[in-house]
Amino acid sequence: MKALQGIEGELEWAERPALTKCGEGEVRIRIAAAGLNRADLLQRAGHYPPPAGVTDILGLECAGVISEAGAGSRWRPGDRVCTLLAGGGMAEEVVVDARHVLPVPEGLTLHEAAVIPEVYATAWLNLYRLGALQPGEKVLLHAGASGVGSAAIQLCKAFDNPCWVSVGSAERLAYCESLGAQGGVLRGDGLEALRDFAPFDMILDPVGAKYAALNLQLLGMDARWVIIGLMGGRKAELDLAGLLAKRIQLIGSTLRSRDADDKAGLLAELESRVWPLFANGTLSPRLEQRFPVRDVEAAFAALASNTISGKVALIIDDSLQ
Repeated sequence: MKALQGIEGELEWAERPALTKCGEGEVRIRIAAAGLNRADLLQRAGHYPPPAGVTDILGLECAGVISEAGAGSRWRPGDRVCTLLAGGGMAEEVVVDARHVLPVPEGLTLHEAAVIPEVYATAWLNLYRLGALQPGEKVLLHAGASGVGSAAIQLCKAFDNPCWVSVGSAERLAYCESLGAQGGVLRGDGLEALRDFAPFDMILDPVGAKYAALNLQLLGMDARWVIIGLMGGRKAELDLAGLLAKRIQLIGSTLRSRDADDKAGLLAELESRVWPLFANGTLSPRLEQRFPVRDVEAAFAALASNTISGKVALIIDDSLQ
């Protein structure tokens, strides 16, 4: 089979050994499209290696058609599905734990379904599992126009959590407001204006060090601060007395390294509580651009530009839609 590899910064769509037969509780998926995420940019650059035992093929989410189902699976050949992966989604096929596979939501194409598992799993995990948001609690989302941000805004609206964002341009702020954000600020204008909307009950933070001191000031009593990325650096100086005084929970979170059972439970929650909201139009995949696999360099460049609001898909097999 062919698959996408990121070797020393170079992308190569190359032949790889065929995958082994499905074991019990596994399925093989013929891939139509894969979602592109910032983690793929980091892995390509050598900054985010896959967990031990995981393939070095890029891709944390994809969608396609079941071509083989091992014993003990609820799936059948021909089923249209999407899946969350620790790697391997940017290939012609993948073999995966059947518990990590979800049906394509009613009304979505395979291309659209390919871009929802990673960001919606990330947003749900951090907002509602770890962040324990309750109806009416206020949220601040940094990088609000990103794929995760787009999913988080929509979930906040659906579950009655008013949210505000920080973004890079007026166009991206308008985009976030169109999804349901109450408002926000532009990074270039400084983030101090976020004080007008504080205190927040939770901050979803992919930035890290650069915003740390201000985040501490913006959070209210018994608030949760969930760090999911380090785009703004990894080392910060904090007055920990502020954490104590406000009883703030500081939570570090990654999805990719969670074990198979944990991911299975998370995806079961998504299927029961989130997937129906795609069918009724409450949620949208926000697929903004799609690129054929031959244009993979352009796809990576588009995501790295930080100008795309929403998601990018890499089309593997255009005969499947």
